[in-house]
Amino acid sequence: MARTHPGTIVVGAGQAGLSLATRLRELGDTDPVVLVGDEDTPPYERPPLSKGYLRGEVARETLVLRDREWLAEHGIELVTGDAVTSVERRVDGGTGGTGGIARLASGRAIEFARLALTTGAVSRALDLPGAGLLGVHCLRTLDDADALAARLGPAREVVVIGGGFIGLEVAAGARAVGKSVTVVEVAGRLLPRAITPMLSDVYLAAHTRRGTRILLGTEAVALHGDEGGAVRAVELADGTLLSADLVVVGVGAVPRTDLALSLGLEVSAAGIVVDEHALASDGRTVAAGDCAVGPNPFFRGRPGPTRLESVPHATDQARTAAETLLGHPAAYDTVPWFWSDQADLRLQIAGLVADADLTVRRGGADPETMTLLSYRDGLLVGGECLGSPHDYIAIKRGLEKGLTIDPAAAEDPTVPLKRLLRAVEDGAGTPGTRTTNGS
Repeated sequence: MARTHPGTIVVGAGQAGLSLATRLRELGDTDPVVLVGDEDTPPYERPPLSKGYLRGEVARETLVLRDREWLAEHGIELVTGDAVTSVERRVDGGTGGTGGIARLASGRAIEFARLALTTGAVSRALDLPGAGLLGVHCLRTLDDADALAARLGPAREVVVIGGGFIGLEVAAGARAVGKSVTVVEVAGRLLPRAITPMLSDVYLAAHTRRGTRILLGTEAVALHGDEGGAVRAVELADGTLLSADLVVVGVGAVPRTDLALSLGLEVSAAGIVVDEHALASDGRTVAAGDCAVGPNPFFRGRPGPTRLESVPHATDQARTAAETLLGHPAAYDTVPWFWSDQADLRLQIAGLVADADLTVRRGGADPETMTLLSYRDGLLVGGECLGSPHDYIAIKRGLEKGLTIDPAAAEDPTVPLKRLLRAVEDGAGTPGTRTTNGS
């Protein structure tokens, strides 16, 4: 039976969905909020899945962000293990023309006044012969992690297809527990879309030192199994067979846009198209997180549609979406930040380093402790900090204030970046530049 007091339905109970729902309450919204997720669990942290949880170092219950009781106390109804299969919009003067009814797979119908899509993404499928063999796994959800962990224990030879963050995090964890690990990456360097070439080289050397075999510019063309249907080898384009009793596929993610398409919203290959207020093309639905693509929120980033996959982005964009729903739109304008733990390597990134025309290394002799500062057209656009948390904090705060450090000054590791940035901000001392958002 439909709800009699329509409020907001949030489709997708991940990080973005939870952040949107809780932000509505923070802003004083007292209307009903229903958070619908197709997984059986309450909203949970995804980053540990490829790291501590996979290795059995993190308990399942500690992953839960907010449990059902906490949500109920804040007036948020959580629906798990169910999926929104269709949405019927209607023009209703009482709800400003924004309402409708969402129908769930269970048969339940939920009336709403406001609609938010935080549907996330799914792992990109491996389109190769043998991709359906036993022992071939992706990693996106808690169920994926449980299945992969069960297979990792008895495995001896692991092949990871894809040298992105998920692939390298899993590879580092598998190597740390004594597995033979090979990473196959079709590009000529690791993490080609996320980090600078200089840092790609650092990671290549670091993983190699730890015993992981890295094959760059190499394409997997087929997977081969035994008579029982379990994977036994990965075939490469040159005919080489890599022995494997576990294959982990990490070749990206595809935004979930089926519901948006059914609503007639503008959708691109990168996701549901939204504006700077997280508002979709119909002017009434909001979308946020991994499912959405919108203007680059980083004022020093390249203009144009941008989809960022990270917890901070999902959280911040979802908060913007909540404000838009309540009629208080504020542009989503923030410095992106990311992190990755690969074995004992801790990487923190502030800004967007793609298309940088200058990268400056800051650090001593330790090949695994450094900061790489990236510049474009003379402006600092990002920093990659490996084992350098103080530099990371300084760079992020500097970017938020529109500051730039002279590259020559930044290269000297004996002078704290915080001091250099303070000098720029004060307009004296170290050479530098200060700009305002949009410049």
